[in-house]
Formats: sequence, structure tokens, C-alpha cells
Amino acid sequence: MPAAASKADTDASVNSAAPSLVWSEQDLAGDPHKTADKPERVKRMFGAIAKRYDLNNRVHSFGRDQKWRREAVKESAVRPGEVVLDAACGTGDLTRLFAQTRAQRVVGLDFTPEMLAIANERLSRDKRRQVLAASRIEYVEGDAQDLPFDDATFNVVSIAFGVRNVSAPDKALREFCRVLKPTGRLVVLEFSEPRSPLLKKLNHIYCSRIMPVTATWLSGDTTGAYRYLPRSVEKFRDRLAMVQAIRDAGFSAVTQRPLTFGVCVCYRGVAPMPSKAEPKKPGRMRHPGLR
Repeated sequence: MPAAASKADTDASVNSAAPSLVWSEQDLAGDPHKTADKPERVKRMFGAIAKRYDLNNRVHSFGRDQKWRREAVKESAVRPGEVVLDAACGTGDLTRLFAQTRAQRVVGLDFTPEMLAIANERLSRDKRRQVLAASRIEYVEGDAQDLPFDDATFNVVSIAFGVRNVSAPDKALREFCRVLKPTGRLVVLEFSEPRSPLLKKLNHIYCSRIMPVTATWLSGDTTGAYRYLPRSVEKFRDRLAMVQAIRDAGFSAVTQRPLTFGVCVCYRGVAPMPSKAEPKKPGRMRHPGLR
């Protein structure tokens, strides 16, 4: 795994990406999920907002984002000695929470180097402070749609607010199923819309009119990230479609649990037992950090 970038390198990378417009008003007039070069745009966008990404999450969720992540950890029911993959881990907020459980190892994976640089910087700081949970964490750069791990490697796979940002969510869900051990658990956190008409309207006003302005100002963003993010939620699948997509990827016992009036939903699924008649799949190159 490449060495963590210094803070100066991280800041320089973020600043160099910031001036470039990624999502124009014309792009967002339609469905951003259908944009042909969506992966490249998303990568540039998150690289540009990495430095103040966590701050914006705290401010604009009124601190609820960490509560939602703790609920995801609770839903995963990590047992002693289990191995966890946190896909689209960003700066590692959820990864660090998983490391505070009795998991043996937690792997955070993301495809944005600037996000991982911040995650690794925090990991190095925690190791210097001899924080026990830090010894369980490893960060890997990679794509959720093509995971660099063998079949049946993990007991738990999580993804928080990231599945709608990949170009092919169904492919990512199938990859999660592939790398999970039989009866392993998938936990997905994703934004949604409240069912109450009044709350839905208020949430729409906040997300489409207020948050884009304040978040853009707070981050100094010029990529259009905070116009894309609420639009990406609006155009993504609803709860029933998301549950069906998880089932179609091979998971059973799929559940959904609304959080904070349905602004966020925690989905959970269980990986299947292999069929006796099913031929063994060829293995993939295991990441060298995993044992």
C-alpha cells in the first residue's frame, strides 16, 4: 500500500482540483447517474471537497451522520475475530467505528486518493498515540465495482452514502456478495426521502436550496459537488427498488430501517450459502495486507 501523503500534499492536491467545474447546471438538469463519464467526475469532485468533507457532513446533518454510522455498525452485529470491509470509506469515519468493535481487521476501500490520504493521516496519528483500534485498520485504494479481494474474504461489508455514486450500483452489490463469506452481512446506508408529505417538502427545500449554498461556501467548492449530491439522491432508486436490487444481487433476509424520519435508510442483507452443485469460482489476487 502506498505511503500516506503528507498534509501539505493533500492540501495541494485538493486545491489544484477545486477550480475545475465538474457538474454544471446543464449536467444536473437531467439524471447525473446517466452521465457517461460519471466515475471520473465523481472522483474529481470528491478529491476537491475531501479537506472539508467531514465538517460539511457534521454541519449539514446536524451531527446525525455519526449516529447513522453507529446504527450501521449495530446492524452489522460484528462478532469477535471477524473481518470487515468498509467500501467507499472516504476519510474513514465508519471504518474507525468498525475498528472499535471486536473485529479482527477492518479494511477501508475508496477510489479517491485525496480521501484516503486524509484517512491514512488520521490512522498514523492514532498509531502514534497508541490507539488500540488503529492497529486493526488498513486502507486500500480500489473500485467497489471490481474489488481486489478473493471470494468469501469478509464477514461484513458496509457502504455508507456511496452506492449511488458508483456508475453501476448493481455490479457493486454483486461484488459485495462475492467477497462475503456465507451468511456474511451487508449493511448499506443511503439517503432517502421522508414518507410524510410535509417532511418531504421541508427536506427538499433544505437539500435543494439551503444546503448547496452553505456547503459550497463552507468548503470553498467550485466543482458543483453540493449541487450534484442532493440531485443524485433525488434521482436514485427509492427504498423498495433498493431492497429489490440487494435481493437481485444474491442477498436474503433483506431489511430496511428508516432513520431520522426517513432522511437516511439502513439496509441489511445476508449472503447466501453456496450451492453444493455450484462449481468453485476461480480465486482472485488477495490484497497483500490481508491474512
